Parts: sequence; C-alpha cells; structure tokens
Amino acid sequence: MYLTADTAFLLYHTEPMCLPLVRADHFPAGKKRMNPIRENVYNVPKFNTSMGNCHQLTDNEKELLTTLGRHPEISMKELYSRTSYRRMSTVTRKVNQMKDQHMLTGPVYQVDYGKVCKNTLSRLFCFIEFSQSYEKIIEYLKLIEPLVTIYPVLSPHKKIVGAGFISSNNAEVRALLQMLKDNTIITDFVVRVRKYRVSLENPNFFGDPIPALDNLLDPCDIPDIPYGHHDTELNECDIATLSHLHGGYESIRLIDILRKEKKSNRNWTYNQIKYSHEKLVMNKVAGKQYYIYPFPIEECADFFLFIKTDTEELTQRILCNFARGGRIHREYTICDDWGMMGCISHPLLVVDLMQNLDEIGEIKQKEMYQIRSISRGVQYAGKHAEFKYFDVETQTLKYPYHVFREKIKEKIEKEK
Repeated sequence: MYLTADTAFLLYHTEPMCLPLVRADHFPAGKKRMNPIRENVYNVPKFNTSMGNCHQLTDNEKELLTTLGRHPEISMKELYSRTSYRRMSTVTRKVNQMKDQHMLTGPVYQVDYGKVCKNTLSRLFCFIEFSQSYEKIIEYLKLIEPLVTIYPVLSPHKKIVGAGFISSNNAEVRALLQMLKDNTIITDFVVRVRKYRVSLENPNFFGDPIPALDNLLDPCDIPDIPYGHHDTELNECDIATLSHLHGGYESIRLIDILRKEKKSNRNWTYNQIKYSHEKLVMNKVAGKQYYIYPFPIEECADFFLFIKTDTEELTQRILCNFARGGRIHREYTICDDWGMMGCISHPLLVVDLMQNLDEIGEIKQKEMYQIRSISRGVQYAGKHAEFKYFDVETQTLKYPYHVFREKIKEKIEKEK
C-alpha cells in the first residue's frame, strides 16, 4: 500500500495537542488562524509502507553500510578489511551502487563553527509561516546571508518553510525576520539556536526499522560534543577550501575545488589546496561524514522532532535513547532549551509517534516538523559563500546585517 504524506500527517496528529508545527503558544494571543491552503509547489511524496525490495539487502551490504556509517574517516582499503567481501573492487563498486540507489551521499564535511573564528558563530533553526508563494519567500530569505538550508514543511492548515542560517549576531537575524513579518512578507517565525555540535548516527542495518520507544528514560552515556575554540590561524586558501567543503550533500574532490577557484580568478596550486584540506581536518575544523539512509531516500520519512523537559540532562537522555540502535538515520543536539532530533526513517515510525510521546509525562512540550517533499528535501542554499566575510587579519567572521536590511528594504519598495 502507499501512504501519502498528507495522510500520514493526519494519522499521527489526531488530537489538537498533537498539531505542533506552529504552536499557539509561540505567537501572540488572539492571532487569527490561517485557512487551510494547498500549494502546488509542494511536491508531496508517496511512501511505500511495505518498502518493497528495500528489505532485500544482503548481510554483506548491511555490514558495509553500517561500518561506513560508523567510521566515515576510513579509506576504501580499510573498509574492505572490515567487511566480508573478497575483493576491494567489489567494495568500491558497492559503495557507488548504493549512491546510485540513493542509500548514501558523501563523503561530506561537518564544520565545527567554534573553531572557525575568534568571535562566536551560531547555527540557527528557523520555522517560518507565510501566505505568499514559496518562491517569493525564498527570494527574501536569500537576502539574509548566509542562508544555508531551506525545506518546505508538511502542515494541513498553514504554509511553513524551514530555514537554517549561520549567524554572527542572533538578535540581528531575528530583527530581519521581524522586518519581513512587519511588512507582511511572512506571518510568523520561530528561531532556535543550536547550543552544541550535532551527534550524528547513521543506521544500524541489522536493527529494527521501526524501533520501540520504551527506553527513552533509561540511563545512558550522553555524548559530550561542545563547540571547539579557535586555536588555528586560517589563511585565505584555508577559508577558500573550507567554503567548498562546507554545506551540500555531495562530495567534492580537491581538484574540483582547484578548478572552481580558478574560475573565480584565485590561482592556488593543487598542493596549497591539499595542505589546507589536511590542516582543516588535522585541527578538527572540519571532519568527514557520510549521510546514510535506512532505505532509498525517496522511500523515507524525513522530520525534525523538538522536545522540552524540566532539565537539559533529561532532554539529552531522551534524545540519546530515541530509536538508538535502529535502522534509522538520526542527528540530535540541544537548541536553546529544546532538544532537537532530526530523523530519516521508515515512514511508519511517524504514524503514532506523537501519541506514543504523549505517554511520557516527563516530556512537557513537543513539536514535529516533517519535510513535505523528499524530492525537494533539505536543500543546500549557501552557494559555498558562507565564509566570504572572514577577516584574515583579525580572524573574525561578522556578517554585515545592515547591508542585508537595505537589500530587503529595496526589494519591498520595488514590489509595492
């Protein structure tokens, strides 16, 4: 059978308290609710709940994917030594085959924003309600640099988009979004600041695709992954290399970085790019990672779950235990006083999720933001320009929010 995203949403949001995509307590009292709107720009996927041939991975393939997910830094030769395949060429072919089947992407790089510059950088999760067209909202959001990710959110009553920003001044980003709201470009927004680096765990392909959630309160070893501190001086070539490594879901070769830089009239040598890459990895400014999915990505549900409890320690424990060891891709951290869990899973996991979490009294508030279109998905929107304002002399990165404000003003005046 096939379960559309709209049907899935209605199934797991059957009570008023389970409609948290834009919660009433986030917005001013007396706000008029929007009428239900359907927008053709949202390309709603169909979920195959039987998952068809997706369960037909061999044990060797499961071992390969699980090992690569747990050890992204290893070479193909090392991966071969940890699997049961008899030829290394088979391992390479299998990895490429899994990429073609949309089971994995990468390697890509995760950046530790605490180590990039002397001033504080933040990663923001924003959920924005709007009534205009999706394309128009994106035009305005792109004027707030650096917009890193963008994705439509599933909702039966509102039009919502999720956006991720890097910020050197969180108050300025909120002020720019408020400016869009005051000018009726958007109708409301929520901003949450990531407190720590993200714990990323790829699927255990020998685990349950719909893992039980009866262990959320059990004691566990909570990962300690704070942001690092700036302890490595970065030069222009380092920043150029980092810009290409950051963002996106496709791997990039060093020779491709060199070619792209030459097109921008920056004539580094290959050895300079190679040295910068080694420097960034060795000093843990950037680290290699694979995104591995439990099933082909178009067959999965993709969602963000936010929870709030009385203490951060309890929130972290629930995040750590959530679907742990299952056939599920999960990323989690703390955002302000909320716990954030990003999941790519079997679609049936979300059907009763909110009702199941209702039974845990320690969870005081919860919200779910499901990505509406897997084909559109979480898109990288940064254009590898997130670090273009980096000052090599002061080793700081500060975004010119006054410039972004003027660009927004100009666009608003032009469209009146």
